[in-house]
Amino acid sequence: MLDTDTYKTIETPSEEVLFKDKNSKFFGYAFPVLSEEEVKEQISELKKKHHAARHWCYAYQIGTENIQFRANDDGEPNNSAGMPIFGQIQSFEVTNILIVVVRYFGGVKLGVGGLINAYRSTAQLALENASILEKTINLEYLISFDYKNMNKVMRIIKEKNLNIINQKLEMNCQITISVRKKESELVFETFKNLFEVTIQEA
Repeated sequence: MLDTDTYKTIETPSEEVLFKDKNSKFFGYAFPVLSEEEVKEQISELKKKHHAARHWCYAYQIGTENIQFRANDDGEPNNSAGMPIFGQIQSFEVTNILIVVVRYFGGVKLGVGGLINAYRSTAQLALENASILEKTINLEYLISFDYKNMNKVMRIIKEKNLNIINQKLEMNCQITISVRKKESELVFETFKNLFEVTIQEA
């Protein structure tokens, strides 16, 4: 995600997946998340749903440019659960996502290698089961102008195919637009150079 203005994510939770190894059951889930609050909510819901499980291990990544991430082993041996799950988030190159793997212990120890494989495989299944889509990183600008300048502003919005998010058209008009990051400088300059029109980051 270095010089591009697109990123991959999911918009809806994946269907539950199940991975089994030596009587242990691993249930995998992928959720779209935008904050740590949402992460906590999803995990507490899963704890209610799977209250008899032994471990709720997870990893998440949030953000497109300032990335926040966390991997949690939830009582499994160090780095045997959270990091293998996070590794799948990286290999699928997705963000704004939480993956939780819920484990029911089947009485047979899997060893660290077995655990890494089970958590990684369950996370992979959850991601394969999710609809991953590509989105653009957008910036929002607020354009302010008098009503008499409406036509020239609208013409540029149309020419450049910009998305209007919000508009207030009275004597003093304000339009909020959303612009792809890589086109943002050009759009900003175009409006900035218009007479009697101001533009600022929204």
